[in-house]
Amino acid sequence: MMGRQTTIKMNRERALSGSDIITAAVLVIGDEILSGRTKDQNIGTIAEHLTDIGIALREVRVVGDVEADIVAAVNALRARYTYLFTTGGIGPTHDDITADSIGAAFGVPVEVDDRAVALMKPAYEARGIALTPARLRMARVPAGAELIVNSVSAAPGFKIDNVMVLAGVPDIMKAMLFAATQQLRTGPRVNSVSIVVRSAEGEIADLFAAHQKRFPDVAMGSYPTFSEGNYRTELVLRCSDSERLEEARAGLSRLLAERELL
Repeated sequence: MMGRQTTIKMNRERALSGSDIITAAVLVIGDEILSGRTKDQNIGTIAEHLTDIGIALREVRVVGDVEADIVAAVNALRARYTYLFTTGGIGPTHDDITADSIGAAFGVPVEVDDRAVALMKPAYEARGIALTPARLRMARVPAGAELIVNSVSAAPGFKIDNVMVLAGVPDIMKAMLFAATQQLRTGPRVNSVSIVVRSAEGEIADLFAAHQKRFPDVAMGSYPTFSEGNYRTELVLRCSDSERLEEARAGLSRLLAERELL
């Protein structure tokens, strides 16, 4: 009988076969996010960065500080996508349970890592801060994981298989994200263009849908706003092939102009 880890690996490889698209998911961890006490600032940063380097963000989930929920989400998402990024829950307090949950998801022990201590100790000494047992919780890493450098506050994140575990504090998360993605596989960068229509979506929906059918390889989205009594719709086109994207943009602009919608 195949073990769970083998099954997850086979599912991910099967999903990747025959495709150059590199995909990712984000798992936001923390009761404070679900309660509304803390407003997430990381999803947009991660999405923008991954788009810039050619990794397609396909899913975002939020779970609370419950180990069983974290384990289930981690195992589901790491099996489905090329990469999984988690944020939150790797601080010094008792409710920071992400490292233990990742260890449980992979079935490996979690212990204080000498490499992490070696990174943290000089940085803390330079600031006159003692490495207390609470702070050493931030040096706990699942067996077999690689460290992710934290250039802001020293305590590292970690990577195990295709899962990148990052801090929840935005500035620290961003530093870890840039460090983590240096060695990842990336795909073609997706280019985007937008056309602003000063009308409601309903006025251009049929035209837009027909244009999408003519360019199935170009992702198209409609984003309406209503301000000061006026409708405004931004039409966004995305494609890794810049020539194809321009062809789709020019064609759509022409159709909109013919209807006097621009």
